[in-house]
Amino acid sequence: MNNKSGIFKYLLTIIGHILFWLVIYYFYAYFLGFGSSNTEYVNLFSGFLMPVTILISYFLIYYLIPNYLLTKKYKSFIVYSVYTFIVSVYVIILSILYGLLYSEGFKEVGTEPLTKTLPFIILGVYFVVLIVVSISLIMHNYNSIVNNENLKNKILQTQLQIKDQELRFLKMQIHPHFLFNSLNTIYGFALKKKDEAPEMILKLSNLLDYILYQIEKPQVLLTDEVNHLLDYVSLEKMRFHDTLEVKTNIEVSNNTIQIAPMLLIPFVENAFKHGDIINGSLKVSIQIKTEGNVLFFEIKNTSIKENKINNGIGLENIAKRLEMLYPNSHTLEISQTANHFKVNLTINNLTQFKNG
Repeated sequence: MNNKSGIFKYLLTIIGHILFWLVIYYFYAYFLGFGSSNTEYVNLFSGFLMPVTILISYFLIYYLIPNYLLTKKYKSFIVYSVYTFIVSVYVIILSILYGLLYSEGFKEVGTEPLTKTLPFIILGVYFVVLIVVSISLIMHNYNSIVNNENLKNKILQTQLQIKDQELRFLKMQIHPHFLFNSLNTIYGFALKKKDEAPEMILKLSNLLDYILYQIEKPQVLLTDEVNHLLDYVSLEKMRFHDTLEVKTNIEVSNNTIQIAPMLLIPFVENAFKHGDIINGSLKVSIQIKTEGNVLFFEIKNTSIKENKINNGIGLENIAKRLEMLYPNSHTLEISQTANHFKVNLTINNLTQFKNG
């Protein structure tokens, strides 16, 4: 299919060149014989100008310009252009003289076959060459623009594919760690045969359903994300018992707002995993609020600064994910005081779910 397309394009190019030079031929006939009635002489003489015009034009557009002008070898281009001009003037004059001699037998008695002198004929040839060169440069510039756009599109597609792969990798990193913590908690309850185990299994089932069927979606309702976040908090409450104090303040005024799935839970998971028990309890405060299409999320947990070397790979990954999903439309602030670790996240211009 590509070969046929290439052949068709090649044939169109040849036909285009032939038609162009036919137009130039009639231009010569009109230019040289304007006001003359000896059309046969003029037409024959015009034919002698065509080979030299085509030769000069193609030499310029297929050799001199691509090899020197477009490659920015300006000095060489000027030198070779001067040589070309000198040689071409000589060849044009020979063509004119040979045309005049050959066409002498077609001259009508008492008429002036050509209405233009030798300098005008030479200028006419160079005028045509100038047109050809101008069209060639315009076409080259157009093709360069098109090729650059195609290249930009290919680069953009490649970048999007890379980002998609990175995003999938980051999601895969979230799943095992998240599931390990939850299953480990249920395992501990099962060993102790606690009554909370069935409820924990149910909540974990909901979380697994969310992970398996919602995580691949680009967007989910913020309310769904919040509900599953609260399920996770419930699991952790069962695990920590009296050593955990969680305060949640949820103010989602717009139920149609969408967000990327599993975007907030890693922050909550980080609070439980890296938080410290101070004065007998781990305290976690979660605030989620929306104003229009803007999300405000804050989570704070007790944490001893001396025990922390860095924020961990989990927060680094979620920061990268935010950068890919919400570039230039979010702010993430992470701070550590003597006894608290806090994360503030703001996401602007969240999309809304449109039914139908």
